[in-house]
Parts: sequence; C-alpha cells; structure tokens
Amino acid sequence: MQLSVIARIENPYKTKFGVPRQSGIVDEVESRIVFEKEYRVAESLRGIEEFSHLWLIWGFDQAEKDGWSPTVRPPRLGGNVRMGVFATRSPYRPNKIGLSCVRLIGIEKDAEKGWILRVAGADLMNGTPIYDIKPYLPWDAHPEATGGFTDGTPKRKCEVFIPEAERQKLPEETAAVLEKVLAEDPRPAYQDDPEREYAFEFDRYRVRFRAADGKLNVTEIAVL
Repeated sequence: MQLSVIARIENPYKTKFGVPRQSGIVDEVESRIVFEKEYRVAESLRGIEEFSHLWLIWGFDQAEKDGWSPTVRPPRLGGNVRMGVFATRSPYRPNKIGLSCVRLIGIEKDAEKGWILRVAGADLMNGTPIYDIKPYLPWDAHPEATGGFTDGTPKRKCEVFIPEAERQKLPEETAAVLEKVLAEDPRPAYQDDPEREYAFEFDRYRVRFRAADGKLNVTEIAVL
C-alpha cells in the first residue's frame, strides 16, 4: 500500500526540540492543516464541523535513521531502559506513522491554500506530512485505561521565568503560549545539567534557556 500526503501542518514548532511529547498537552498552540492541491475539495470536509476533535495520521518524516529496531530506549525512562518498539511511540518503527488527537477550532478558506482546518493541541512539527484525518468519537476514550511504563515516570513541569526585556520582544499572545510550551520542560528526561543552555525555534524566534530544580530561566529570545 502506498500512502499519499493529503496535507501538511503549519504551526510555530520549527524544530523537533520543543514539540510537546503528546498531543493535547499544550492546547493553547494553534495549528493549520493545509491540504495538498489534489485534496482541496470542499465536499471532503462536509460534516466535519460537527466533531469537536479529530484523529491525525501522520508521518515521522524527520526520523534521523532508516530502518527499525525491535527495542528502543524511551526518553521517559531516562534513555537507559529498552522496551519493545510496539510498546512505545518511538518514530523508529517498521512504518514511521504517528497518531494524534487534536481539537478542531474551525474551518476557514484561505485565498491561496483553499479550505484549511484550524486545530489545537497538535504534537507535530511544522511541515509534517498528514496521511489521513478521521473524526474522534466520544467512545474512543477509555477512562479506565492504564499507561504502562508511563504511569510510573514523573512528569516534569517547570516554573518559567522570562526576563521582562526578553518578554518585550514577543507579542503578548505569543509570550503566553511560549510560556505554556516551556512549562512542559522540553529537555529530554535523561538530561538535567543546570549549566547547559538549550535552544529551539518557536514561531519567528530562537529561544535559549537553562533549567534546574523545577525552574526554567529564559536567557535570550532572538528574532529569526
């Protein structure tokens, strides 16, 4: 079976570093799903506005190595413990396919790109190819579900400090959303060096920060 790219996502996540670990974690970030020319057909979206959430089936096009491995080292386990690839969401799978649930904000028509979907809570990097979109149904949720090894791993959250001089470089709304992204602590779980400076691109900005003891300090925000 050959998959066709039906759309690509547009959002502020310009690098893999900084993208939320799962969908729905940072619901404040809005993305746009822009269809490829062949699929810019209004009838294909008929009725989609009746659903509050959507499933996105997409591709790990930025995976750094070819092939797959039967076991992988999940970052949530510190990068030292191996788990079966099918017990993880690692991109290094036989078929590099991801699945994410996003909230549908609305549908609008762009003069150049046709009908687009505005969604929130995506965990996809800007430009990620999307292979299919399906409605999320209420009975897709299972409150009794267990989370395997993720249930026993701490979820790092940070108190974020952005110096006023740096905050002034951002529009107020962008600053508020960036703060939500940083509060999730973008660092890999196995990295905890308080002296190390990290950097990633968000929207039109390069953000540098250091983190230690549950506090994340932005050191610089530069316009790209």
